[in-house]
Amino acid sequence: MDDVEIFKALGNKNRLQILTWLKDPEQHFIDYMPACGDIDVGVCVGHIHKKSGLTQSTISEYLSVLHRVGLVSATRIGQWTYYKRNEETIARLGNLMNTL
Repeated sequence: MDDVEIFKALGNKNRLQILTWLKDPEQHFIDYMPACGDIDVGVCVGHIHKKSGLTQSTISEYLSVLHRVGLVSATRIGQWTYYKRNEETIARLGNLMNTL
C-alpha cells in the first residue's frame, strides 16, 4: 500500500463521504436494507450510487480508487458487487497520522 496514493484517494470529498457512509451502513443505507441482504458482506454499489446522486460511472470510478488503495474491500455475488471499509488499512492510516 502506497501512503501517498491513499492520501490522494482521500483528497476527494465524495470518496470521503462514501467511506463515512460505509462506516455505519445500517444508519446510512436504512432505506435499502431489505434489498441489500446481508450487510456483513457490504453495501451494493447500486445503493451507493442512489444515495450519492452521482452517475454510476463516477461512483464506480470512486469505488475503484478506494479499492485499489485498500480502503475498501469488494465482494462479488452474482452480478452485484458489494463494498465495505477495510478497517485494517484505515487503522494503519490512523497510526501513520499519529507518527507525523
